[in-house]
Amino acid sequence: MRPVVLVAVACAGALALVLSGCGTGGYTSEGSQGAGKALFVQACGGCHTLAAAGTNGTIGPDLDDAFGQARQVGMTSATFTQVVAGQVRFPIVDTSTGAPGMPGIDQTLPLCDDVEGDASCVEDQDQAVDDISTYVGAVAGTGVAAARPTDGKSIFGANCGSCHTLADAGTAGAVGPNLDDSKPSKDLVVDRVTNGQGAMPSFKDSLDAKQIEAVADYVSSAVGK
Repeated sequence: MRPVVLVAVACAGALALVLSGCGTGGYTSEGSQGAGKALFVQACGGCHTLAAAGTNGTIGPDLDDAFGQARQVGMTSATFTQVVAGQVRFPIVDTSTGAPGMPGIDQTLPLCDDVEGDASCVEDQDQAVDDISTYVGAVAGTGVAAARPTDGKSIFGANCGSCHTLADAGTAGAVGPNLDDSKPSKDLVVDRVTNGQGAMPSFKDSLDAKQIEAVADYVSSAVGK
């Protein structure tokens, strides 16, 4: 998902501005929060922090921070939903600052007809965008937090899957290495998750030692399956 910044929220100061000035594919109002949460974790959580989803990504902005202040001054979930939908449908792939942009929708939410194997995909991109944006609009900045996952596969899905391909997890991220190809050892996973390297951030402030150990156990045993 494209980083949602307060500049975008300012563009959404009125619903008319969201529809005409921030570039959306129409008014989004028919999304499912349940489906949206699952899709968000799978497609967006590796890049964004969202407490209600239990994700800790740092490549893009923290969505609770991005929308929290606007929510406090009276902006509504319906407005946030439109902002998120516009960002997902029309991401800024190449940024003027050189910071990582957001991949296009065909990468973040690929159609199942275009995907081979068991990689994550959607049957209807418009519905997937509606679901994600409805969910994020409802929970971002509310202070609601998900229970912290303890099993490695869930931790991987919520924090790593949108950046890395791992067949066992059904993920097809292309920001970082394909883990089925690179086959990292447990020690290497522990080091990279703890300390980060290059474009990969450190997760030591968002995952505790037991969670890092669990995700390292999972990745090192699941690669190449």
